[in-house]
Amino acid sequence: MPSGLAALLDDVAALTRLAATSLDDVGAAASKAGVKAAGVVVDDAAVTPQYVTDFKPERELPVIWRIAKGSMFNKFIILLPIGLALSAFLPWIITPILMLGGLYLCFEGAEKVIHAFGHKTDTKADIAQVQDMFALENERVAGAVRTDLILSAEIMAIALSEVADRTIVIQGAVLAVVALAITIAVYGVVALIVKMDDIGLYLAKRPGGASQTLGRGLVLGMPKVMTALSVIGTAAMIWVGGGIIVHGLAGFGIAGPEHVIHDIAVAAAGAMPFASGVVEWVVTALGAGIVGMVLGSVIAFGLKAVSGKKH
Repeated sequence: MPSGLAALLDDVAALTRLAATSLDDVGAAASKAGVKAAGVVVDDAAVTPQYVTDFKPERELPVIWRIAKGSMFNKFIILLPIGLALSAFLPWIITPILMLGGLYLCFEGAEKVIHAFGHKTDTKADIAQVQDMFALENERVAGAVRTDLILSAEIMAIALSEVADRTIVIQGAVLAVVALAITIAVYGVVALIVKMDDIGLYLAKRPGGASQTLGRGLVLGMPKVMTALSVIGTAAMIWVGGGIIVHGLAGFGIAGPEHVIHDIAVAAAGAMPFASGVVEWVVTALGAGIVGMVLGSVIAFGLKAVSGKKH
């Protein structure tokens, strides 16, 4: 019995060490994957606030919570199992699926730009839409969750690429950790941004000159910040979508667009060595944005033409 008990304890100790090592591997891989996906995470945080505008203050956090739950569903119920299955059996199909998602982002972003420049304000229609806040909320949440699906798919694909050589258990654990951490981070930041004016109002009512000054500044400044985020969010859709297409084409041997954008970005960075990293990123984003805007506009006008013919 003692020897059997000792053997059992040895087995338990070995399993514990193995579990600890696996957890360390998961943590390290998840951290590396999260850092690599940071660019898309920032884009996700920039895109989402535009879906939460026009609501009463008491509905802002519930709307963000609905979108966050949709994001968790996207990542855990749709993307995680599908990603693992495709990685195991059809790894070649991941890039085309991401490219289709990229085209959707290009289309949605370009459509917003076209609408902004060509839309004639219909005050009565706008008032009627805002009056039906329940329908507006459902529409915004659905749109945000669709966009999140594409951005989350790229995040999960980046994370998966970092652990492609690991066991499926490690892959699943890393994807789960990344999905949870990124969702909390993105929607926590979005909630903070959206409620910043309420925080400002609270500070403005507190005693103390500095507190009141900061509060008034937040109250006056946040509408401009939200407008800027709306513009940045639309731009992010276009440059992320364009970037997915350019990178995907390079993966299929059509590397010309990626090389051209990269060479121009490197040349621009070399011309301004004091801010080379920022300049290279900006020029790369602009290049991807041009590709995204062209593709998105073609799709938007093509769909409009087809829709017009039906009528």
